[in-house]
Amino acid sequence: MPLDEKSELSALLNHAGIDAATAEAVMDIDGLMQKWRRRAMKRELGHRALVDLKIELELPQLDVLTAIEGAFADTDSAGEVMVSTVAERLNIDPSRASRLVSEMVEQGYARRTVSQADARRTLIELTGRGHAVVDAVRAYKFLIMGDFLTEWDAAELAAFVPLLKRFGTWMDSIEPASEKHAAEIESLAKGIEASALGETAQ
Repeated sequence: MPLDEKSELSALLNHAGIDAATAEAVMDIDGLMQKWRRRAMKRELGHRALVDLKIELELPQLDVLTAIEGAFADTDSAGEVMVSTVAERLNIDPSRASRLVSEMVEQGYARRTVSQADARRTLIELTGRGHAVVDAVRAYKFLIMGDFLTEWDAAELAAFVPLLKRFGTWMDSIEPASEKHAAEIESLAKGIEASALGETAQ
């Protein structure tokens, strides 16, 4: 980030009542998150897990198996799993979810069953092979992360995990924070509008 831009942002945050140390932390954290997001979008760990474990699947197919199992921290994994459940958990189109589920059924990683509550309802569940894949990929990830964290001492881990959990809720504050800083946000919006008008006038 250019120095002048960083100074402008620091001044904005300071005017909004955010002290200099916190402002510096915000910008550092944002930079780290941008790098993390770029690497996460590349799915480096997932790709490596599939290669090293000799699993002949694509990442979207692995995602479907994980969605069927319901291994999402922010998702209630209890209850029946249908194609619509997979689509919702992965935030993808139902037709795409249906195609991917069919591929997993054809390859023996999942199977269709009938709901005990409603015989008209078709459910999806993992086969033993599907469970083995999901479990192996999870264990692979934990081995890699665990190896990295062995370099941290007990005090660092004890401090980091609770703080990470706390930081993980920061987006829950978007609405109250945006209301609190409505004036600053309105000023930013007007700045964009003024910039657009300036370019149009040139």
